[in-house]
Amino acid sequence: MIDQIEDKEESIVMFFDEGRFGLRSTTMRKWAERGKPAIAKVRQGFKNFYAYSAVCPYNGESYSLILPGVRTDLMNIYLSGLSKYLPDKKIYLIMDGAGWHKSKELKAFDNIEIIIQPAYSPELNPIEKLWEWLKKECLHNFIYICLDDLMDVVCKEFRKLNDSNLKRLCNCNYLSYY
Repeated sequence: MIDQIEDKEESIVMFFDEGRFGLRSTTMRKWAERGKPAIAKVRQGFKNFYAYSAVCPYNGESYSLILPGVRTDLMNIYLSGLSKYLPDKKIYLIMDGAGWHKSKELKAFDNIEIIIQPAYSPELNPIEKLWEWLKKECLHNFIYICLDDLMDVVCKEFRKLNDSNLKRLCNCNYLSYY
C-alpha cells in the first residue's frame, strides 16, 4: 500500500503507538565507586499515564498527546488532533492491532488511513525506539513523588526532541523512502 503512494508531497507515512509511563521505578546499570555497591532507590506504584505519539521516520514530523489511559474514546481524541495538525496531508498511520485501534466506535477521518501492522511484531514499529529512549531518560533510576512530576519530565524531554532527533531515533534500516 505504501509503495503505491503517488503524491509524496501531499502525503505522510507515520508510525503510531502508545507508551505507558508510571510511578513504578525501574533500575538499570549505573556507575559506582570501585568496591562500593551501587545503590538505587525504587518505588512501588501503579499510577500511570500514556503518551500517544505518531512519528514519520523519514523526516521526523511528529504529533503527540498525553492521555490518562488507552481506550477508543481517547484514541478518537488523538486522531482528531492529528487530523487537525496535518489538515492538508493524507496521513498513512501504521499501528499495532490493539482493540481500541480497530474498534467499531473509532471515528474515521478523511485525511487519515489506518494500516494495522502484522500481529505480534512490535519490533517492526520504529516508535518503540522512542519509548525506549524516553524511558531511559525519564524513568530508569529515578523516583517521582507524584504523577504530575513524572508527566512534567516526560513533556520536557518530548519538547527537547526536534525533527532531526526523531528521525535519528525512529529511522530503521528496513524502511525505505516511500
